[in-house]
Amino acid sequence: MRDWPKYSAGNMSTRDLWWLSSGKQEIPKRSLYLRLLFPPLIAVIFFLMCFLILPRDRILILGGLMLAYYVPPAGKESIIPIGIGLGIPWWLMAITVTLLDVITSLFMIMNFVLMLRVPRLGPWIEKTTLTGREFMEEHPWMARWRIPGVAFFVMLPLQGTGGVGATVVGLMAGLSPGEILLAVGIGAAIESLIFALGSELIWRLLMAHFIAGTVVAVGLILSVILIFVYFTRQMPGKEEEL
Repeated sequence: MRDWPKYSAGNMSTRDLWWLSSGKQEIPKRSLYLRLLFPPLIAVIFFLMCFLILPRDRILILGGLMLAYYVPPAGKESIIPIGIGLGIPWWLMAITVTLLDVITSLFMIMNFVLMLRVPRLGPWIEKTTLTGREFMEEHPWMARWRIPGVAFFVMLPLQGTGGVGATVVGLMAGLSPGEILLAVGIGAAIESLIFALGSELIWRLLMAHFIAGTVVAVGLILSVILIFVYFTRQMPGKEEEL
């Protein structure tokens, strides 16, 4: 079984992730196809299973939201409330978004080296790695807490899907693939449940008392914005940009 080395937060970059690309032999085509197709296949199977739960018109809505989740700046804070407002059960939206984060993390783990070669994604991963390293230097508890630390990173309101950035941070923290998937699943599930239950309550309040519901909705939106601004300012290099 391959040993996954552990690094301190002070000396890590994508070059330190050498064990992901240390093999001298090229990846066989069958293995390459499996790596590229297996994670999306899980999403397709889940989508088909939803036909047993939802009527056809809402299935199409769910499928559209699953695709939209990967289009910036979409994220849990926007996709989940929209889905619930369009008639998707809150629990199904939470499960769907959590699964998408885990699938994204799995895809990144299986295809990390390939993703580094993608024109725009590769440089973004490099930047995320650098930012993650500096963030972990300022917050060393994240590396010490390992799985809970990466799970917390997934919940930070700094990205659309937490599966990409959290996978990079998890690899840097020395987590095994299984531990990374567990951390992503925990963080995504907690965040998705918060947004799903909150959105469900707001929609019900809007239906019963429109003014009160609007006030609560605006208050929560402002809270999310303030949290986003706070954590953005905590990220290394953001102070200069702001």
